[in-house]
Amino acid sequence: MNQNTSQIVTHHPNKNSFRPGWLLRMAWRDSRRSRSRLLLFVSSVIVGIASLVAIYSLGNNLNDAINNQAAALLGADVKITSNQPLTPAIQQLVDSLRHSSNYSEERNFASMVLFKKNNGIHLVQVRALQGSFPYYGALEADPAAAGIAFRTQQRALVDATLMLQYGANIGDSIQVGTVTFAIAGKLLNAPGQTGFSAAIAPIVYLPLQYIQQTGLLQKGSRVSYQYYFHFKQTANIEKWAEAVRPRLEANDCAIETVETQKENTGRTFTDLTRFLSLVGFIALLLGCTGVASAVHVYVKEKVNTIAVLRCLGVKASQAFTIFLIQIIGIGLLGSAIGAALGIVLQQFLPFVLSDFLPVHISTAISWTAVGQGMLLGVLISVLFALLPLLSIRNISPLNAIRVAYEPTQRKNDFSGWWVYVLIVLFVYGFTYVQIQEWKQALQFTIGIGMALLVLTAIARLLMWMVRRFFPSSWNYVVRQALANLYRPNNQTTLLMVAIGLGTAFISILFFVQSILMNRLNLSSGTNQPNIVLFDIQSSQKQGVGNVAATYHLPVNAFVPVVNMRVAALNGIKAAQALTDTSGKLPRGLFRREYRVTYRDSLTASEKIVAGKWVGVANGNGLPYISMEENFAKRNKVHLGDTLTFNVQGVPMPTIVGSLRQVNWGGMQTNFLVLFPKGVLESAPQFWVLLTKVPTQQVSAQFQQAIVQQFPNVSIIDLALVLQILNDLISKIGFVIRFMAGLSISTGIVVFIASVFMSKYQRIRETVLLRTLGASRKQIFAIIALEYFFLGILAAITGILLGLAAGWVLAKYTFETAFHLQLLPIIILVLMVCLLTVGIGLINSCGIVKRSPLEVLRNEV
Repeated sequence: MNQNTSQIVTHHPNKNSFRPGWLLRMAWRDSRRSRSRLLLFVSSVIVGIASLVAIYSLGNNLNDAINNQAAALLGADVKITSNQPLTPAIQQLVDSLRHSSNYSEERNFASMVLFKKNNGIHLVQVRALQGSFPYYGALEADPAAAGIAFRTQQRALVDATLMLQYGANIGDSIQVGTVTFAIAGKLLNAPGQTGFSAAIAPIVYLPLQYIQQTGLLQKGSRVSYQYYFHFKQTANIEKWAEAVRPRLEANDCAIETVETQKENTGRTFTDLTRFLSLVGFIALLLGCTGVASAVHVYVKEKVNTIAVLRCLGVKASQAFTIFLIQIIGIGLLGSAIGAALGIVLQQFLPFVLSDFLPVHISTAISWTAVGQGMLLGVLISVLFALLPLLSIRNISPLNAIRVAYEPTQRKNDFSGWWVYVLIVLFVYGFTYVQIQEWKQALQFTIGIGMALLVLTAIARLLMWMVRRFFPSSWNYVVRQALANLYRPNNQTTLLMVAIGLGTAFISILFFVQSILMNRLNLSSGTNQPNIVLFDIQSSQKQGVGNVAATYHLPVNAFVPVVNMRVAALNGIKAAQALTDTSGKLPRGLFRREYRVTYRDSLTASEKIVAGKWVGVANGNGLPYISMEENFAKRNKVHLGDTLTFNVQGVPMPTIVGSLRQVNWGGMQTNFLVLFPKGVLESAPQFWVLLTKVPTQQVSAQFQQAIVQQFPNVSIIDLALVLQILNDLISKIGFVIRFMAGLSISTGIVVFIASVFMSKYQRIRETVLLRTLGASRKQIFAIIALEYFFLGILAAITGILLGLAAGWVLAKYTFETAFHLQLLPIIILVLMVCLLTVGIGLINSCGIVKRSPLEVLRNEV
């Protein structure tokens, strides 16, 4: 009986002793010498729990903020929106509401503004307002009175950052169209505004009464007509809104209420928190592989203790319960530490995501998230620890005298398979709760399972190959290092899984960020356009072309754009589809407004993948259009289907004649729907011109000339947009790298725990080598080579898994080409190998320095 067992069994138990209280005392006594190691078992899940608690807290606080601030986001009780002047029927509805509520009206469109002070120009979102909107919240301005004062005079409220960028002050003038407005104040915040949207298109508020004078509202211009209502009685607003919604949608109008604002905003950011939750869950799963293996080693070390307890009359189920209590207790402690760390992390996430959020989030502690995280930590720790714990039931009393020869698994035990089933169901259930799509949840679960199986299979294959083809003629040190890969109590499988999964996850995150950056990458050395002019009227084409020629800018082509909506699909009208709740009709097809073009040929970014493209309508029968293949698939549109479009009040039936594959990554005009020539020429339309300017100076001069001669034409500086998007991707990349860092930390902790546990199993081997005359230098070399073999093989396997996942994401999720980058991959492999060898050597120092006699005395 060893020292550990003698400390536990202080008296001979009788049958009445095997009660819950006795089991708890036994679990406590046994843990005295192993508490630090038990905590190390569960330390691998601490980071995963911390990330989940932080993300859950963010999600809960975000939901609370959206619920509390939804009215301020909308600014009113009801908003009706249309992209064209109201039809008589809807105008009558709006007029009837005006008499029973506070009412405001707005015109919303993109336009260029000219700062008179220094001739600076910029694309802005003009919001021409009439009335007392917003009714909830306020237009936060400096000075505060400017949020009200600008409405009654020829004055403007200008985004504060835009004013700072162009050195404008209050009292200076800006030109919008053909009208000059004095700057009444700086706009600090508006309902629904985010930092990102303000960077792309800053807001400028104007009085609605002057908007017609600007000359910007021309035929074919893209204008949003918005009507706001504030009611004294709000009890039945949702019921009324649902009743009038089909009527509004049939007239190309949309209606929003405070409740729909909650749903839409919450849905957008729920997707974000679900994604981050999955990232944290992967880190947690990675940690749980370490829990399972560490408990497996722990149970092996306790075989003698358990066998003695069995000799004293303890049942197998009671011995199992003693160690299960230890795992539950230490799992609870580890989850509590993780939850505390998650509370700290949650204080920083709102600041990281502030540019993307339209609401102000508190950093209050979400006790619901803490409870969820702790419950999840205990549950998953126990679930993964059950696999090795089940072997306790098969330990015989004979193991007390034949521990070296008596196997612990002496009979078939199918309970382990039930544990595997529970783990798979748990992973699938958690993923389904996050994604809400059973197919994607199943794919995620299968992907995780396949990665584990591949890494485990490669580890087993490695051990078999080393054993089978052992190079007996190699150097002694190399032979010993290779033999450690398959000797009893080896850690090959665990380290392969931990290191391989960590490497795979890191590489996947790197590949995703690279894909996003590549899609936004513009090279100044190419002929890709960097300036887009839109809202060009047909009568202005020649003049705009002349201005471009003056500055020697290329004018490849003017692209016509026509706005329209889908009115019917195969006879099914929009009103019927939008009210369908069965899910069989493609409601999304009817909800959006389409901007389409017409031409007689395809561009270099398009390829027909089904059907036949007819570039010119022959006038006989319905015209054949072409749709983007993925959009058609999502909306259940097939070749030969009849689509009826509403072209600004005029119905136009068409036939889907072909499906196109479109490369959305390039800087060119791409469209979901393409019409042939001979159909839309007489429809209200505007034109788009893409060109390339060589320098910032030429760009500024060209834009000034366009704005002065054609004030209704809007200009997008793609270089500026690219810079903003790069900043956005960098911030998203920071969030991804932050989450990846949590996973890396988990992988490191799992690895340290695994190596630390293997140290106890290597003590006897090291003692034997020292006794046989091996030097410390040789032992260090053996350990270094062993971990090098494990590290490089696991890293390469993880990289290959990451490459496969990256290719799938690029092809099917981002629909772009996947480019292999060798240098980062090589660097990652080398870093993983160095980390593996370094931790292995540092952790082995204590073994090598101990004398053989000291070790043998402790083992007796």
